[in-house]
Amino acid sequence: MKLNKKALDNAKYFDIKKLIDNHPDPEKWIKHIDEDLMKYWMTEEAKDFDLNLFSTYRANNGKKISKNPSEYPKEIVEALNSNDTKGLIDLDENYIRSHSRQTFGYGIAYNMTGKTEYLELCKKGAEALMLAFDKENGMFTKQNNINGEWSDPIDKRTSQDLAYGVTGIGMYYYLTHDEKALFKLLQAKNHIFNQYLSYGRGYFTWYPKTKDNQTDDQVEIVAQLDQIYAYMIWLTPALPEPYQTDWKNSLKEIVNIIITRFYSERYGFFWGTNTDTQSMQLGTDHTDFGHSIKTMWLIYEVGLLTKEIAFVDFARPKIDKILKKAYIEENGSWARRFREDGTLDRDKEWWGLAELDQACAILSLNDPSYLSYLNNTYDYWFKHMIDKEYGEIWHMVLSKDDMPDIKYPKIHSWKNCLHSTEHALFGYIIASQIKNKEFTLYYAFKSKDDVCYKRVAPYLFRANITKVEEIESIKFMENGNKKIAVSYYSLH
Repeated sequence: MKLNKKALDNAKYFDIKKLIDNHPDPEKWIKHIDEDLMKYWMTEEAKDFDLNLFSTYRANNGKKISKNPSEYPKEIVEALNSNDTKGLIDLDENYIRSHSRQTFGYGIAYNMTGKTEYLELCKKGAEALMLAFDKENGMFTKQNNINGEWSDPIDKRTSQDLAYGVTGIGMYYYLTHDEKALFKLLQAKNHIFNQYLSYGRGYFTWYPKTKDNQTDDQVEIVAQLDQIYAYMIWLTPALPEPYQTDWKNSLKEIVNIIITRFYSERYGFFWGTNTDTQSMQLGTDHTDFGHSIKTMWLIYEVGLLTKEIAFVDFARPKIDKILKKAYIEENGSWARRFREDGTLDRDKEWWGLAELDQACAILSLNDPSYLSYLNNTYDYWFKHMIDKEYGEIWHMVLSKDDMPDIKYPKIHSWKNCLHSTEHALFGYIIASQIKNKEFTLYYAFKSKDDVCYKRVAPYLFRANITKVEEIESIKFMENGNKKIAVSYYSLH
């Protein structure tokens, strides 16, 4: 088959060898986890519990927040005084989603480095989550950090919060195949689907679909999307049968909901809400490059996992179009969204940059010309998004000077280490493939005999297992689990 002249003209602009040579080595991402991210999460203040959970709030320097308002750090004062950010701070509460994300982050750090101190904290966090269930087998979503009471009635728990509650338990199960964790995962997933998936309405409701909540008219993409993202897409390959097949069917069901209810053919991305006609317009909550690209790459990966080629064909060209719209040529970075008037919001919100990078990295596996974006956006991340003094990633960096916006604290009720650590994992394993290298991930199974491609995968991807090594027993694992190193090649 001959390429047409336009394709040949485009192709000549990419020096693939140079792009590969300029791509970060996999080892850079290991260093990023240890020296940039875990620097913030391995202090005594980070590892301690406030009552039963990791603390939702800490200062940008890692210190805990004083109970005395006169001693609040500048970033907390700024956040509480701004209409844009005050909803991120409620210092009387610790949030399950935040604790769960921190648990996840420790698990990713162990998965990448094999350092058991990270696994021990992941285990600590997961065990706390397994105690945070009510008698109906649903999870609580927040705890009062003064009296220790679970402070959320069941009819006020959102489907998105419950999805992120599962995240930490899921990561612990992914690493260990612990049957106690599996039991809780199945309970939580069944509760969410039974109480929130309304076949009459055709979507996951925001609050439980009880008679008392007939006025719940919030139709949110994140209520659907985060069932996939927060636990299902990367947990499904680790599940035993019949659960793996059941979850694959559930994933396909959710994708169909998302496409039919939230996709805009005209704009080529997803609406954040479909509550009413007026909610579907530019500049509204969750209608941005981050949510749309995240949705697209998840649909793409669900298609690969379930062998639904229609999902792959739907998402792949649309990922490309969103990347083109979001990319800022002048400084090699991603934009945030289109504003209501159609102009480009060029400020940098950490999680959106991570999702755009991850989608671009996925496409680069089959087409290294996408490194022409990714090498530059990674460079922006390493230069501007990292707090080099105390560690972790800034919430918002302003495009006018590439400096952090101080009114957004570095962690809060919606920001923890989930996106930053997942971003590092993607960077590590995809860089290994780009550089034509094997890569190693660490697990904690009872024996290396438990490793097989049907239940041990490199996160949500697929790869050939080249070597399995049983390294040592882990003292704090009661069931005699061993540190298991699994080497992979041929990522896809």
